[in-house]
Amino acid sequence: MTRAARSDGPLLLGVRHHGPGSARAVRAALESAHPRAVLIEGPPEGDALLPLAADEQMRPPVALLAHAVDDPGQAAFWPLAAFSPEWVAIRWALAHDVPVRFIDLPAANSLAMAQAAERETDRYGDGAGDGEVEGKGGVDGDGAGEPAAGGSPVHAPIDPIGVLAEAAGYDDPERWWEDVVEHRTQGGEAVDPRAPFAALAEAMTALREVYGDGGHPRDTVREAYMRIQLRKTVKEFGDDIAVVCGAWHVPALVTRTTLAADRALLKGLPKVKAELTWVPWSHRRLARHSGYGAGIDSPGWYGHLFETADRPIERWMTKVAGLLRDEDRFVSSAHVIEAVRLAETLAAMRGRPLAGLSETTDAIRAVMCEGSDVPLSLVQDRLIVGETLGEVPDTAPAVPLQRDLTRQQRTLRLKPESLERELELDLRKDTDAARSRLLHRLRILAVGWGEPAAGRASTGTFRESWRLRWEPELYVRVAEAGTWGTTVLSAATAKAETQAVSATALAEVTALAEHCLLAELSDALPAVMRALADRAALDADVGHLADALPALARTLRYGDVRSTDTAALGEVAAGLAERICVGLPPACTGLDADGAAELRRRVDGVHTAIGLLTEAVQADADGAGLRERWTAVLHKLAARDTVAGVIRGRAARLLLDEGRLAEDDAARLMGLALSPGTPPADAAAWIEGFVGGAAGGGMLLVHDERLLGLVDAWLTGVPADTFADVLPLLRRTFSVYEAGVRRTLGELVRRGPSAGGPTATATGTTAPGFGPGLDGARADAVVPVLRLLLGLDTGTGPDPGGADPDNRDPDERVENAKDERVENAKEPLGATG
Repeated sequence: MTRAARSDGPLLLGVRHHGPGSARAVRAALESAHPRAVLIEGPPEGDALLPLAADEQMRPPVALLAHAVDDPGQAAFWPLAAFSPEWVAIRWALAHDVPVRFIDLPAANSLAMAQAAERETDRYGDGAGDGEVEGKGGVDGDGAGEPAAGGSPVHAPIDPIGVLAEAAGYDDPERWWEDVVEHRTQGGEAVDPRAPFAALAEAMTALREVYGDGGHPRDTVREAYMRIQLRKTVKEFGDDIAVVCGAWHVPALVTRTTLAADRALLKGLPKVKAELTWVPWSHRRLARHSGYGAGIDSPGWYGHLFETADRPIERWMTKVAGLLRDEDRFVSSAHVIEAVRLAETLAAMRGRPLAGLSETTDAIRAVMCEGSDVPLSLVQDRLIVGETLGEVPDTAPAVPLQRDLTRQQRTLRLKPESLERELELDLRKDTDAARSRLLHRLRILAVGWGEPAAGRASTGTFRESWRLRWEPELYVRVAEAGTWGTTVLSAATAKAETQAVSATALAEVTALAEHCLLAELSDALPAVMRALADRAALDADVGHLADALPALARTLRYGDVRSTDTAALGEVAAGLAERICVGLPPACTGLDADGAAELRRRVDGVHTAIGLLTEAVQADADGAGLRERWTAVLHKLAARDTVAGVIRGRAARLLLDEGRLAEDDAARLMGLALSPGTPPADAAAWIEGFVGGAAGGGMLLVHDERLLGLVDAWLTGVPADTFADVLPLLRRTFSVYEAGVRRTLGELVRRGPSAGGPTATATGTTAPGFGPGLDGARADAVVPVLRLLLGLDTGTGPDPGGADPDNRDPDERVENAKDERVENAKEPLGATG
């Protein structure tokens, strides 16, 4: 179509955001019309950023990020994928040197209106809507859920695609859209590139006549601004322009209104100072299930449809086969062929022009996944949604803090990725230590790129495990953190100092001290230590002290591997421990069940912390060290009848595990706790404290049948009228045991005391299943195998046929070799190269 033939006004291309069919149609229409200017739905402040879309480093999906300068947390996104019609129009205009502009309501007004909507929500409750600002992905633009003037609730926003699909007899809007638009040009381009836009505009006009603004009251203001910008562009370029916007807005743009009426709608709009930039986006964030409410269910599938010129189903099945093969699943070319045939057959049976996502998914499940949804979930996550993370050029505007973070990410080879991954760090290595510092500093700044994870078992402090995942929203968090400083170090230091001054709870300050040490914020530590000393001196609550001590104890341990001076922390920790030892016994009396359970948790934390502090805190002049004083406290707790049963039982167990309580004394305490005079609920609580939890409580009963016999005798003697009351507590106690432990306990109880009790022998007392003493002959039988494992009978060891060079007995050499292996194991890694 030539320009002269077009005399019916601007070319209005109503689209569905993030629709590959719309994107192809827009490209075809622009190639046919060659307009003199292109207008796109989007914030006009982004006009200066549009040339960056042609940069070689710019790879979609990306998003325009707008945030208020005074409140960076107030932000909005306009995401664009490779298959977004707006992105196609931008790239076409830049490639053909055609002016391209945004014509939607400025972000300065959108952000201010969102702030006002949030205030209305706080004032009138949930009925006022959510007030969230984000670029939307349907044909209806954004603005869903906006509160009406005065805070009155709005009508539920309609889904235009859903209404049209229902009118066409479809129960699935996505399926209708695929059949009518996405699959429409697979066999070749349409004859008239403007035909699909004319049909969609006609349908939207009918919907607007019935539904008005469709529950989007802010659209009236947006469309007034669009009309004003459209008039300006027509005055500059004439009617030979193209407008790419949500199809929902097309009827409003062709409506004839006066300039004065449109300006009246814009009068008095709130406004804030805003800044815009490009940020990477991800397919996962385009999907509906990830929280971007007007996204699409299958961005990976739509991207495939847009990028594939021919045979899309065959190529899609090939991608799926490759993914499943990478996961060690057997998928052959025959599977691909059969899956394609099945998908096409399903499409024909369902009356569809081409196999869509539902047909291909059903075929993959039946042929490649053998009917299982487990491997299909991998296809859903990796391909249908996708893991693509966009890139933006270095020349894109960014706050100084973002630039410093990007520089450190490159230096430390920590690339932001949308796929969650595990990172193991060895803090003895300079690079890993620097990575740890960066991640801990970002946590202080509330930039949740990495979260500590449970790594492989290690008793040292030189290993850290992290779970990393970069989300686009983190760019907003970085912008917010930029108010604290221009670098990650300065921003984290400033925020830590401010938090130390404003913290009201002792546990908050101790946790902050731990974070500062992990992040190596040496400049912030003096302020944190002053706040810690002040809070510790004023806080008399034993519970608060007990909550604070574990963090301090962990902090003291980090000093060794991170070369940090922790002497001041040691003094504070010792003072807290002393005050806990004095105030804990009285605090353990008169507690209800919830209070006792909470205090039991604190007792466990203090016990672990004092174990860590033992080497750091010197014994006093009387020779009674901190551990001895804590042991005395535990003895008091275990012996006092006024202390809650769960705490008494836990204290007895801690003493037994530490070797500070003899087994006979433990049995005596259990016998007293389970005596007939003790209420069943109290006895059950004592059992929970003594053998509850997964830390070896079941094995203790397995190997000490005296204790098991006491529990069994007490349980069989519980009156029937109170048994139901103690049963939930007992189930909670024993349900955490491993299945093998529970099975062994059941067998021991089934045998009964006569068969399962201790057996008297000449050498002592032994439990069933164990011999009366060490069987020397059976022990000697393992010596040849041990010699073979140690290399004593091979060429690597001494010659078996020659003389023993050190005249030692072979068994003695075996024992010495074992000792050498143990000593080597005790050496730190890297000590011998």
